[in-house]
Amino acid sequence: MRVRFMVLVAALFCLLLSGCQGEDVEDSFPMKVEVGELDAVDQNGEEVSLAELNKGKIVVADFIFTNCDTVCLPMTANMSKLQQKIADAGLQDAVQLVSMSVDPEHDTPKVLTEYSSRYKYNEENWSFLTGYSRDEIESFANVSFKTPAAEVEGSDQFVHGTSFYLVSENGVLLKQYEGVSSPPYEEIIEDIERLK
Repeated sequence: MRVRFMVLVAALFCLLLSGCQGEDVEDSFPMKVEVGELDAVDQNGEEVSLAELNKGKIVVADFIFTNCDTVCLPMTANMSKLQQKIADAGLQDAVQLVSMSVDPEHDTPKVLTEYSSRYKYNEENWSFLTGYSRDEIESFANVSFKTPAAEVEGSDQFVHGTSFYLVSENGVLLKQYEGVSSPPYEEIIEDIERLK
């Protein structure tokens, strides 16, 4: 009788544990920041919002600007590699890539189209955003992504985060990864698969 009771308790514990793991995958990630709303225009001149792009999809986002003379070119090349790895893993329908310009006054849709054309990319699941004010994107980056975005005084350059950011389908920032040198592609893919 006692052995049967112990087996029943062990089985119940396992059941509860597996149930909790399935429901709270997001809780296993290091960050939990609700991403705010951002109304924008994409590289094709179409009005979009980050919420629309995020609807039913996991988002991997970054911040760039086209006149950048340091980190943005390698970051965008790395995002292009990530997009290919996502496709190779069969996850392209589950993921939306989003690159947000921190220099919206210069980075018009036409400029973003020219910039993005330098890279191998599929615009089906990669959007380059602009169309908001500089104040809006600076506040959005600071609050929703906990990263700086500001013009360098006396220069045409901007300070901004150099990470790739993972956002759940629920619009919650969960994790950030190195975006400039040696991004952890396999880790990003594994994290996306955990969220699916």
